[in-house]
Amino acid sequence: MKHLLSLCALLSFLAGCASTDTVDPHGYDKTGVASYYGAKHQGKRTANGERFNMNSMTAAHRQLPFGTRVKVTNLNNDKSCVVRINDRGPHTRGRLIDLSREAAERLGMLRSGTAKVRVQVLDD
Repeated sequence: MKHLLSLCALLSFLAGCASTDTVDPHGYDKTGVASYYGAKHQGKRTANGERFNMNSMTAAHRQLPFGTRVKVTNLNNDKSCVVRINDRGPHTRGRLIDLSREAAERLGMLRSGTAKVRVQVLDD
C-alpha cells in the first residue's frame, strides 16, 4: 500500500510538470533559448494535426495557443521573423521555442543550432 501511494504521488507530480495548459497570449513577451527542427521531422504530424513543413514559418511552444503569431528576435544579431505556433515543444529543458528550419535560417541561427531570442505575441 505504501508503494502504491508513493507511485500515485510521483505520477501526480510528473503530470503537473508536463502540463501543457495554454496561457493567455495577450502581452506575452519572454526571452530564452530557441532551437530548430528540420528534415528529421519533415511531413510528421504536429500537435495541431497538420503536417510539419520545415520550409514554413512555424514553431513549437509549450503553452501558447495554436495559431498564435509571434515575433521572434535573435538577440545576438537583431534579426527577426514572424512564426505561427502549430506544435508543442520544445522537449529539451531550458528551451523556450522550437522553430522551423526556415525561421531559424531567417534568424541566422542554423550554424549554431540555438540562439538567445525574444518572443513577443502579435495581437491581430
